[in-house]
Amino acid sequence: MSSQLIALASLLLLLTFPSQSESDNLFCDGGTVLGEPTCGIKSSSSKILIKGGTVVNAHHQEIADVYVEDGIIVAVHSNIKVGDDVTVLDATGKYVMPGGIDPHTHFSFEFMGTETIDDFFSGQAAALAGGTTMHIDFVIPVDGSLTAGFESYEKKAKNSCMDYGFHMAITKWNEVVSEEMEVMVKEKGINSFKFFMAYKGALMINDDLLLEGLKRCKSLGALAMVHAENGDAVFEGQKRMIELGITGPEGHALSRPAVLEGEATSRAIRLAKFVGTPLYVVHVMSIDAMEEIAKARKSGQRVIGEPIVSALALDDSGLWASDFVTAAKYVMSPPIRASGHDKALQAALATGVLQLVGTDHCAFNSTQKAYGIDDFRKIPNGVNGIEERMHVVWDTMVEAGKISMTDYVRITSTECAKIFNIYPRKGAILVGSDADIIILNPNSSFEITASSHHSRLDTNVYEGRRGKGKVEVTISRGRIVWENDELKVAPGSGKYIELPPFSYLYDGIDKADAQYLSSLRAPVKRSTSAS
Repeated sequence: MSSQLIALASLLLLLTFPSQSESDNLFCDGGTVLGEPTCGIKSSSSKILIKGGTVVNAHHQEIADVYVEDGIIVAVHSNIKVGDDVTVLDATGKYVMPGGIDPHTHFSFEFMGTETIDDFFSGQAAALAGGTTMHIDFVIPVDGSLTAGFESYEKKAKNSCMDYGFHMAITKWNEVVSEEMEVMVKEKGINSFKFFMAYKGALMINDDLLLEGLKRCKSLGALAMVHAENGDAVFEGQKRMIELGITGPEGHALSRPAVLEGEATSRAIRLAKFVGTPLYVVHVMSIDAMEEIAKARKSGQRVIGEPIVSALALDDSGLWASDFVTAAKYVMSPPIRASGHDKALQAALATGVLQLVGTDHCAFNSTQKAYGIDDFRKIPNGVNGIEERMHVVWDTMVEAGKISMTDYVRITSTECAKIFNIYPRKGAILVGSDADIIILNPNSSFEITASSHHSRLDTNVYEGRRGKGKVEVTISRGRIVWENDELKVAPGSGKYIELPPFSYLYDGIDKADAQYLSSLRAPVKRSTSAS
């Protein structure tokens, strides 16, 4: 590293907040009120050298130093020499990895008569404490309007404190929506659209709308995503449970069994094949859905399967807890499944049948969950996970010997960056990449509790879980935001990341279409003369 290059960097100011009391969850909570921060402020160097760690990318690992200036990785090699104005972090014996990217979150989400307890600030602060440096949230249209929905989420995200992107849900169909999809892709940085096959009477769409949406996604180079459950059958299952007098949280799981997730996954995959467009199945929770994805991928179809942390690490036993608060905290859709599904999903992730891990972080506190104390259908659906994901996946998959460290980077960061077309800016420790970096100590331990986590949630579905492998440092865009169990974040410091269309999943689609047309042997020219 030349002294001339090092001298190019200037100092950036970082808003840094001291530790708060436990009731403030250890970070300065800006809430939803914007304005001048009331916490202490100090500066931090924009030059960082991470020395002696094992640098792990999805394709390679090596012992090397990593040098960062002004939010960008400038050098990755051994024995980098720097001046006195550089912050030096010793990573000897530790792993230096790309920060996690969570493809599936819901912050400030208005749903089932309430709103998630985590907004963009508290949810992102929790993410950074857990080693996740970017997430992609779902914009929900306002009365079907994508433009109004996008504007609403722009406002919601003003208090963000880390990088984020947006998916867009489609809840109705007409020419205006079709035109708005093009605007979202070409002007607003959205390259994926989600279709809910469940939540009848609310977000659910029918097959006709799904087909139109798939066709439009293909024309725009956008990725179609599905929440795959048969919403009509779920509605029937809910009625059946109520008629049987099953009104508690266990009724939620019983009303929407895995066979309904498998059916909807199969249907979405076949419709995507019919249209000839890639498909992304969110929160794969069951063997039934996973097997449909495996079959499609084996045949050569471009289908992405996203399990979430709760599916990999939990089973449905908590839903039968005698205490309502405990049972209700596990209610999400599709449901957490019976023991056995978790191990099967772990194996599918380890062998590449499933590609990346999300969280579906959608946090409702115990007071909100109590809306359904007499009727499970009224319990707001959602669990936590954005702070816990990196630790639980390391402990469940790497520490257990099921995947390598390079695979860990792939499923928690790199593959997401590739799917949503921001690699290698994100998802890699390479020269020129954004300095979103974690330092993980494989010999350090973690424990998860609601009293110590950074979400505003008063419960935690991973309560009491202990494991090995702890994120000790998180660097977000070249700023040290988590170190010594202390968060240093400020509301409003986050950045919106635009996601370009036509990711690698579209490579060769035009050739496949041409082959399809040439295979038709039609139209057949027939004589029209009378015999």
